[in-house]
Amino acid sequence: MRKIVKSTALLCAAALLITSGCSNSEGDSGDNTAETSGSSAPVITQNKVSRPSDDEIIASLNNGIIIDKTGENAYKTELNANPISSNIFCADPTAVEHDGRLYVYGTNDHQQSEEGTKNDYAFIKSLVVFSTDDMVNWIYHGRIEVGEIAPWIYNSWAPSIASRVEEDGLTHFYLYFSNSGAGVGVITSTDPVGPWSDPLGKPLVYQDMPGLENCPAPFDPGVCIDENGVGWLSFGGGAPNEGDVVHTNIPKIAKLGKDMLSFDSEFVSIDAPYFFEASELNYIDGTYYYTYCNDWQPRGKGWDYEGIPTPPTCSMAYLTTKTPLDADSWEYRGAYFYNAGENKDGDSGLRWANNHTHFCEFKGVNYIIHHTLLLEELMGGSAGFRSLMADYLPINAQTGEIALTAASQIGVSQIKSVDPYVCNSGALMFTSADIGYEKVTNPAAKSTAKGAWTYVKGVDFGYGASEFIAEVKGKGRIEVRLDDISSEAVAFVEFDCSDYKRIRSNEFAKFDGRNHNVYFVFSDADIELKSWKFTKGDDTLRPEDDISDSTDSSSTESNTDSSTEAP
Repeated sequence: MRKIVKSTALLCAAALLITSGCSNSEGDSGDNTAETSGSSAPVITQNKVSRPSDDEIIASLNNGIIIDKTGENAYKTELNANPISSNIFCADPTAVEHDGRLYVYGTNDHQQSEEGTKNDYAFIKSLVVFSTDDMVNWIYHGRIEVGEIAPWIYNSWAPSIASRVEEDGLTHFYLYFSNSGAGVGVITSTDPVGPWSDPLGKPLVYQDMPGLENCPAPFDPGVCIDENGVGWLSFGGGAPNEGDVVHTNIPKIAKLGKDMLSFDSEFVSIDAPYFFEASELNYIDGTYYYTYCNDWQPRGKGWDYEGIPTPPTCSMAYLTTKTPLDADSWEYRGAYFYNAGENKDGDSGLRWANNHTHFCEFKGVNYIIHHTLLLEELMGGSAGFRSLMADYLPINAQTGEIALTAASQIGVSQIKSVDPYVCNSGALMFTSADIGYEKVTNPAAKSTAKGAWTYVKGVDFGYGASEFIAEVKGKGRIEVRLDDISSEAVAFVEFDCSDYKRIRSNEFAKFDGRNHNVYFVFSDADIELKSWKFTKGDDTLRPEDDISDSTDSSSTESNTDSSTEAP
């Protein structure tokens, strides 16, 4: 922990109006903000918080509120990067990169958990969205209310997304989802967070559709767009009526029409041995990768792939081809990801569950996004609510080989520092305690108990700080603490406002060092933190610090196969 020097007082004038906003002062990163004229408060679009135009900022009250306790309901520690969310249950991930951020979408298990039942998926009619630019601090962007956008659906599970710049010059996002087990729907947007629309008003794929005679559950879509701008969709699930067999030819793939909303080929079967569900597609350097989840049946009988071992139970496996509509061209490559309950040594320490993955390259590193029951396990629950995870994917794009690896609680490392001198979303965090959200797009972080807190990892205070500005709602106090939640506050804001207001703390305790982890500690329940930023305090750039590792192997237990470490 770095040394923090307390000032004699943190002086704040009361109710003073200052006409200065979250503007781009010298050194601010222009690509992290977006101008919105005529707005009295910043607007978060995607990950960005727009800087206000001549916004009124109120100086902090100073009523001497004392925060004498901090929340203990932190189920994800500050030492482990998994799960990616400390407070939202979600599963079946897909991802797309846009404007320097990785957007991850998943089945909204949290909606099911709100029903107070076991997770039978029956109440899920929404999806969730997260994004990151550093792989460890994530913004929760809220829910996509698929049931309102497309009221004809049964449910919305297991999304898959692709994007493409269209003739209008805009990037269009095509988000395919499972309509329960009965088919596939698609919604579209020109922004990765929305708003979304239903261009078809009906399913794209449905049961008993011509050409799908051997596909009992045409769900779990996987989409990709190749280098020629052509879209491809895979899907399928279920087992044949005759029982356990190695070769079912149930999963299907087809070429999408130019509009990404129709088909431009027949459905072609993929011979995926021990197939169960969780189809996904990737296109990498001219090769199509089809991935899926293996079934639970006993292994051995009927296995006919010489030199390739049978896949572990409910593991993920893959096939590759360069000609996806040639059924005979698909080459089975083997398993690449264990079930969460298993690793190379056998029992992983995590709970067994269904399996669903998506892999992607982001900033030159290959990652696998997947789900486990880890968050629920940490909470002591057993209802089957899943949580998203991120690990490294050891893929050799030249040979197409993917080594068999396992889920880890440690997760991945931070790839860039957080810039404190631009407006950041209040929902940006590595972990938290007693934090919830309203059911809106781009929600604020909202305290649910006294002493609630959020934790942002690896913030680069290269120029120190002279003030803290927060957009808040509610009554109470938010303190800024560095590196240790029990440390003295370096700044605070106090407020009493029923609508969002921007509050400034003018005085700042001096602190050493450059790279710090930041806690935002809430005095009371029902306080909302919509956005935050710091103002530079030094003219000279401080000596560079390394980004703190997202792990501490000496002080945390790992549930990982060691081969999941960074390549």
